[in-house]
Amino acid sequence: MSTKPLSLTARRKAATQVDIARAAAALFTEHGPDGTTAEDIAERAGVALRTFYRYFRNKQDAVGPLLARGADRWRELLAASEPGTAGLPRALERAIEESLSVPDAHAAEGLRQTRALLRAAVADPALRAVWYRVNQESEEKLIPVVARLAGPDADPLDVRLTAAAATDAIRVALETWAETDADTSGPGSPAELAVRCLRELVGGMRLLTG
Repeated sequence: MSTKPLSLTARRKAATQVDIARAAAALFTEHGPDGTTAEDIAERAGVALRTFYRYFRNKQDAVGPLLARGADRWRELLAASEPGTAGLPRALERAIEESLSVPDAHAAEGLRQTRALLRAAVADPALRAVWYRVNQESEEKLIPVVARLAGPDADPLDVRLTAAAATDAIRVALETWAETDADTSGPGSPAELAVRCLRELVGGMRLLTG
């Protein structure tokens, strides 16, 4: 499943968004959302305030690209799987396991950053709304991926339920992990919890059990 390469302008815009998102996440971790302003984020990211508002509506919205990157990665991994309902359950698990694995310090730090943001979101409704929006958008983008893998005869309702279950499995796993001090790998890690959630959620689905 190929996608058209981004133009240079689009890549630059995406890079700027990620720079701003990283600055926002760092400041939220250091000072909390209440102790951070859009001006602070723009200054940390090295951009003008007008540039910040060109990309984001408010300071909480600025971390959206970071929260969405994991979903983008696991969707790409799933899209690379071979079509066929027989292999779909394992394809979902494999994509989740790989996307939430921590092969290096950079990946582990990314998960810890997500944990910090989810903890901050507990007391910040606007930040929590960004997290829910990211998950909703991820679910919608996942539907055509699941549909292609399931094949043309798959029931659209089953496809939607599978996309919803897979998205919620990751969401609930990350939220649960963020409430603990469990490591980024091993027992209680996001990958372990997400696979467990997925198996519980899809246990009775026709598309995944035949």
